[in-house]
Amino acid sequence: MWQNSTLRYGSLQIGLHWLTLFVLAAVYAAMELREFFPKGSDARNTMKDLHYMLGVTVLVLLALRLGARMSGPTPAIEPQPARWQNLLAKLIHFALYAFMFGMPIAGWLLRSAEGDPIPFFGFELPPLIGPDKAFAETVEELHETVGELGYYLIGLHAAAALYHHYLVKDNTLTRMLPWTTRTGR
Repeated sequence: MWQNSTLRYGSLQIGLHWLTLFVLAAVYAAMELREFFPKGSDARNTMKDLHYMLGVTVLVLLALRLGARMSGPTPAIEPQPARWQNLLAKLIHFALYAFMFGMPIAGWLLRSAEGDPIPFFGFELPPLIGPDKAFAETVEELHETVGELGYYLIGLHAAAALYHHYLVKDNTLTRMLPWTTRTGR
């Protein structure tokens, strides 16, 4: 079933969740792997372009995820967690969504402020602003800092899912796994 039910997420939401994770991993990999190539080399520039293109892909996936999330109910966690855990989960999800929105926009702003083209798999996206070296330096520093924090945010999300699955033994994780039964067990 592609839509969410009261028991678990639908295949559309599940697919978009795991595809987003895969693309985010590729975004980080492209940026980390560029270090293996000399500055100014074609290979390093390809890794940087791939990083930007995949970052914009995260933005596209985020729009699809938000649409899918609004298309049906959010499956309940059974047994119901404590109120503080629900609040913390909402806060972390908000931070993840802000991260997935803000980082691609920051990258797009950075490329625009640097006066560089914004490639997107054979297309060129329009710049968001005109060239501005000082602004580019500020955005680059912010983008790098938030990118580092992203490792921790994603890790916290994964750790919370594993905590709920293995220690609390609720259905938090199984609602989002593609291979579990419709009941989530």
